[in-house]
Formats: sequence, C-alpha cells, structure tokens
Amino acid sequence: MNSDIRVFKFGGASIRDAERIQKVADILANYKGTRLLIVVSALGKTTNALEKVVDAHVAQTGKAFELLNEVKIAHYKLLEGLFEPNAEIYTSLNDTFVEIEWALEEEPHEDYDYMYDQIVSVGELASSQIVAAYLAKAELPTHWLDARDVVRTDNLYRSAGVIWDETMEAAKRSVLPELTNEQFVLTQGFIGSSSENFTTTLGREGSDYTAAIFSYCLDAKDMSIWKDVPGVLTADPRLFENVTKLDRLSYREAIEMTYYGAKVRIIPPLFFLIAWMPKI
Repeated sequence: MNSDIRVFKFGGASIRDAERIQKVADILANYKGTRLLIVVSALGKTTNALEKVVDAHVAQTGKAFELLNEVKIAHYKLLEGLFEPNAEIYTSLNDTFVEIEWALEEEPHEDYDYMYDQIVSVGELASSQIVAAYLAKAELPTHWLDARDVVRTDNLYRSAGVIWDETMEAAKRSVLPELTNEQFVLTQGFIGSSSENFTTTLGREGSDYTAAIFSYCLDAKDMSIWKDVPGVLTADPRLFENVTKLDRLSYREAIEMTYYGAKVRIIPPLFFLIAWMPKI
C-alpha cells in the first residue's frame, strides 16, 4: 500500500458555482503537503446539457450550436466569479469547447455512442481545467492530468470497460511521479481512452467509478467522496426502511458499487465526506 496517497472526488453539485469551488479550495487547503489525487465531475447539469447538443446534432435541428453556446455562457459566467477578465483560463476553456464545435461542423457520425463520448466528455475536461486553475490561484499548486492518458478502456462507447493491466501501468508511469508533497494532481471522472486513442466514457455517474479505479491502481491509503450527503447507505432510504450507513468498504466493493450505479440520497445544502478504506 502507498500509505500516504489519498484520493478525493468532488461531484458536479460540489463545484456547480463559484462559491462551491471556493469551498472546495478551502477544504483542500487543509491537506497541503499531502500526496493527493483529486477527481472532479462536470459542473452541475453540464452532462445533461451536452446530451441535448448531441441529440440536436443527430437530428440536424439547427439548434446544436445554440445549445452549446448556452453551456459555454454558463461556464464563462462561472469564471467571472473566480478570475480576472484576462486570466489564462478563458483561453484554455475556449480551446476546449472548440473540440465540440469541430465535431458539430461535421456530419453526424454513424455511431451515436462514439459521437456522444467525443462531445459529452468535454464537460469533465472543462470543469477540471477551471478547478485546477482556481486551486493554483489559491496558492495550492496543482498538476492537471488528462484521465484519458491513464484510464485505458475497450471501445464500447458510453459504457467502456477498463483494461486493468494497461491502466495500472499508466497510473504508475503518469501519476506517481506527479504525486508529491508539493502539489496535488487533479483529473477528470467519467472518461477514458480506447487503444485507438478515441475518448470513451464509463457510463453515467461514472466519476465515482473513476475515483475507485485510481485508488485501486495507486494502492492508495483511502478514497474520499465529498458530497452533500450523510454517507453510503445499504439502500435508497426513499424506497426502503431500516437502511444502514456503511462506515468502511474495500476498493473492490467500491468499484463494484460505483460500476453498477450505486447512489446515495442528496440532502442539501450540507457538505459531507464519504470515505472508502482499502481494507476491512
């Protein structure tokens, strides 16, 4: 076990506005000097919004660029609450959205799932750039890591399977050298890359799965998921009675639960920590 490595994951609700991103920075400031890998989701409901862009492009309604512009405006408005107008993040974020614009300028791809992954994945790339830039501004040095360079998958788009031996090797090669006591490493949930270097996604709600993947491959001390919830329960309390909060899970159990879409009930506006430990 790499006993000093920790993995934190922040979901879309945790970074959906400037105030919450600032809160994330406040939390992380308490972990300066820690070998910490951070996984983030897309902002708020960005994934849903980008799905509408994909569908409009497929149907050729003429509204795809308009819908994309709404996503861009929401992100730029968020930047206004965090950065000066001439900050470099404006340029890098614009370059990221250009990837979608290029896709929309082409005819819809014959494989819907492939096209979905190339467009919707940009949500995680954009959010991670924003959070990494703000952490740097907050004097929390952070190395931005493209998860596609580590999470290697098959080419089953929208529900890709992890190729574990290649992913573990890539994690040791690309992540471990950057995980120092002087800087955090921040990456994206939900996305990976096929052997042909095309972007893949791990299925909806795949960011928790990503955190478990990195934790397992790095043999981390623990994995913590920060959400506005009281913890991981044995069942949805809205549907079942006498549910129990789980205090500890192994990485293997966390991987299985997140892969199959396990969720916890959101109880806003509190901000809680869910932690998985490597052994039980």
